[in-house]
Amino acid sequence: MILKAPIATPQGKGYKSLNVTLRKSLGLFSNVHPYVETHYPDMDVVIIRENEKYLYSGIEHQQTQDVVQCLKLFTCPGCEKIVRYAFEYAKAYNRKKITCMVKDNIMKLTDGLFHTVFKEIPAEYPEIISESQIINIGSARLTASPERYDVIVTSNLYGDIISDIAGSAGMAGSANIGLNVAMFEAIHGSAPDITGKKIANPSGLMNLLVMMLSHLGMTDMVDKVKNAWLCAIEDGCHTADIYKEGISKKLVNTVKFTYAVIERLGKVPTNLPVNQLSKGVGKIVIPPFVRKEKKQELIFGLFL
Repeated sequence: MILKAPIATPQGKGYKSLNVTLRKSLGLFSNVHPYVETHYPDMDVVIIRENEKYLYSGIEHQQTQDVVQCLKLFTCPGCEKIVRYAFEYAKAYNRKKITCMVKDNIMKLTDGLFHTVFKEIPAEYPEIISESQIINIGSARLTASPERYDVIVTSNLYGDIISDIAGSAGMAGSANIGLNVAMFEAIHGSAPDITGKKIANPSGLMNLLVMMLSHLGMTDMVDKVKNAWLCAIEDGCHTADIYKEGISKKLVNTVKFTYAVIERLGKVPTNLPVNQLSKGVGKIVIPPFVRKEKKQELIFGLFL
């Protein structure tokens, strides 16, 4: 189990992303972005994003002085692993619907493979509704009507974008899940400009700890901590990044917000949805990939 602080990545030059390097080298194939409170009160979306391959493999080439190339690699085992994880997650946490977002009207082989695998898996989970959408249309719908979504599964670049569209940056943690290792990190950046000022919102770090406890099966503790956090938010104890005149009741710094959460341990929110993760059922199980045998037929033809 790994708890990871935010690490900055230089734009356009410098070393490769250490975040991506960790995910690839440790086999952390699934990135889970949970629901956080937003301007849409009926929104409750979980985004499950492939974490290892595809465009974020970082395989780039300088072909000529004027041409650069980036490879987008899809594999059957990788697609099946992330899609199955999405269905297993929905099953374990009482989710009802999964939406796959792809762009296979243009990228018919790469995104087409992801979509093909997605259409094969639902037969094993008849209790879960499945649907597919083109990523640009899905992104627009997610922006306008996020309450129509439950669980979204997609590849890494698309998932990176729509997780920010969903408003998770700053407040939420995220889980990077592998078969043998799990890493938890806040979605917000490293923010060196506010280091040591005690004004940062610790919610992202609190929520990544909640996700880690959930992964360990400590769901009663998860509910206790998450509901205390919700109570602090609901009672108007807000750090500067979310403080609003007329809505917030008390402007607090990092330390005071943390104590506000501690003081509310054992309480449940009145207006915000009560966290009830302990009512989830089952465990997430990802079986080994088994390649399907293709029927091969040799045909002889004569040219007359």
